[in-house]
Amino acid sequence: MPNSNVYRGRFAPSPTGPLHFGSLIAAVGSYLQAKQMQGEWLVRIDDIDPPRELKGAADNILKTLEAFGFEWDEDVLYQSHRQPYYQEVVNELVTRKLAYPCSCSRASIIKKTGSAKGDIIYPGFCRNGPLKKAVKPAEYSIRLRCNSEPIIFKDTVQGQQTFNLENSHGDFIIQRRDQLFSYHLASGIDDVEQKITEVVRGTDLLNCTPSQIHVQHTLNLVSPQYCHLPIVVNNEGQKLSKQNHAPPISAKNSAELLYKTLKFLGQMPPIDLIDAIQKDIWCWAIKHWRIDLVPAIYQQGIN
Repeated sequence: MPNSNVYRGRFAPSPTGPLHFGSLIAAVGSYLQAKQMQGEWLVRIDDIDPPRELKGAADNILKTLEAFGFEWDEDVLYQSHRQPYYQEVVNELVTRKLAYPCSCSRASIIKKTGSAKGDIIYPGFCRNGPLKKAVKPAEYSIRLRCNSEPIIFKDTVQGQQTFNLENSHGDFIIQRRDQLFSYHLASGIDDVEQKITEVVRGTDLLNCTPSQIHVQHTLNLVSPQYCHLPIVVNNEGQKLSKQNHAPPISAKNSAELLYKTLKFLGQMPPIDLIDAIQKDIWCWAIKHWRIDLVPAIYQQGIN
């Protein structure tokens, strides 16, 4: 069993493609935070959405991390191996009336509420029973009940955060109609199960945090600390991501990329470090890492 007094961080990529520069920032930030705290660093593969996953991507991610000099302290956890447990949790929540089956489709919610496609707040149509009787249980999604009590947490980089899930999201899906489990459910549970003390990741996932905290609180679990790093924005103002065709990183120029990552994270590495070997870059970074230097927002592109 992990020592509960030891700092534990993690990097949890989804195997939807190779790592890109934005991924490297999250990996480096979480790794250095763990090392600076003399703690442990884990890798988890969040493979709970097979339709979006790319064959061989998980192995490619692990090989890339190894090539960049990352070292993790436990065996890699694959969320796909945890699905029976997620199902037990969902069943328990439904039995306790904390979650419920929902027959509403995204299109029907938009039609009934007049919401814009990207701004849907579920008003609880099925809270007292599905509006539409399904022929099979698989035609239902499962939603977790929310309330008006604010979710408040202090982010290590972004500062005090306050969210009202009822106003911003409404009851949210924890298991889809196709029986796949939501990121909020799986990640919220596994971060606690793995005894992660601080989740370090990009600000693109900041809005996911209150839902994950709500999952944890509903299950009477103690939430970790959260730390959201600035994300890379390309020249078109878009988040650097696989969806926006971000180029994969290569260990052939790992020194340059690690140096660029340290600069992006506000660490002010000396210019001669760009010509150093990988091991020396990591030694400098671990010795000099300061989370208080990391900017909350970084507007410039990477070119």
